[in-house]
Amino acid sequence: MLSSNNQENPVFQFLAGTFHQDIDSPEEALLELLQDESNEYLEEAIVFLTDFINSEYTIVEKNKFIEECAEGIYFPALGLEPLQWLKNVVQEIKQEID
Repeated sequence: MLSSNNQENPVFQFLAGTFHQDIDSPEEALLELLQDESNEYLEEAIVFLTDFINSEYTIVEKNKFIEECAEGIYFPALGLEPLQWLKNVVQEIKQEID
């Protein structure tokens, strides 16, 4: 079962550490991440986020997990499902390190 209580999970750490309640906006939080983190970490993030996106969990489970971890994001305001938003984040990271 997918649980946001698993502090060791790199997807949890990425989402909770970057998109927490104290951010000004998801876009600014992502920009800050891209500026502050090493390319090595960003490359690792692409791998573990892609693994999560392609995992056996249902879309509902993935969306719920992302929402619970990324507490600073109000997804209805973005007009995106959490999973689609995360796919977009991965694309933006890829563009940054290419």
